[in-house]
Amino acid sequence: MSLKLTTTYHQEGKFFVAFCPELGVTSQGKSLEMAEKNLKEAIGLYLEDASPRELKRYRKQPFIKVLDFDLA
Repeated sequence: MSLKLTTTYHQEGKFFVAFCPELGVTSQGKSLEMAEKNLKEAIGLYLEDASPRELKRYRKQPFIKVLDFDLA
C-alpha cells in the first residue's frame, strides 16, 4: 500500500521544519532535503504502530486551500 501525504515546510532560524498535517508529524533538518528525509523517517515510525483502521483513514486526500489576507 502506498500513501500520498501532504508536507509543508517553513524555516525557523537555521533549520527547516517539515510537517505532515494528516498525521500531525513534524521533523526538522539543516536543509530542506534533510528535513524531508527526517520527516519520512518519523512518518515511518509513526505508521509502524498504526492500526489497519487508521491506515485506511490516511488514504483520503486532504482538501487544502491557501487563504489570502490583507494586512493593510
